[in-house]
Amino acid sequence: MVADTLIIGYGNADRQDDGAGWHIVRNLAERLGLSVSDDPGASIEIEHDLVDLIFDLQIYPELAETISQYKRVCFVDAHTSDIPEEISWVVLSPEYEKSPLTHHMSPRTVLSIAKTVYDKVPEAILVSVRGFKFQFERELSPKTARLTQQAADRIWDWIHQG
Repeated sequence: MVADTLIIGYGNADRQDDGAGWHIVRNLAERLGLSVSDDPGASIEIEHDLVDLIFDLQIYPELAETISQYKRVCFVDAHTSDIPEEISWVVLSPEYEKSPLTHHMSPRTVLSIAKTVYDKVPEAILVSVRGFKFQFERELSPKTARLTQQAADRIWDWIHQG
C-alpha cells in the first residue's frame, strides 16, 4: 500500500549546499527510525506507512506516474539568493515550464505531465532551502545545515497534518 504522502528531494550533493534535499530526506528517514547511507547523494527510495521518501539527482518525466499515486507531494531542493526567503514554501499547480537545459525539469512540469497523462494531480508543495556555497564538496555550509534542520521540522509537521 502506498502512503498518502511522498517527499521527493533532489539536487547535486557533490556541490555542497545543492545537496540540501538529500540531507532533508535523510533527516526524515531517521525520524521514521530508518537508516540511510552516510554517502551524501546516494539514491534513496523508502516506502513507509506514514510517508514515502525519494532522493534523486534531478526531476525527470517518469516521476509523473509515481506522483499520480499520491494525495500529497512535497518537492525539496536548494535555492540561491534569487529567492528572498531562507526557507521557501510554495504551493504548486500543474504548469508546463520550458527549460533551456535539456536535463532540467521543474516540479510544476512533472505535475502537468501527471495531469495530462494520468488525469491525477496531488496537492503539491515545493520547499527550498537557501544555499550559500556550491563548491565541489559534500558537506553543507553551516548556514544551510541549520536551515535544512528547520525545513525538516516544518515538513515533518506538514506530514502529520495530512
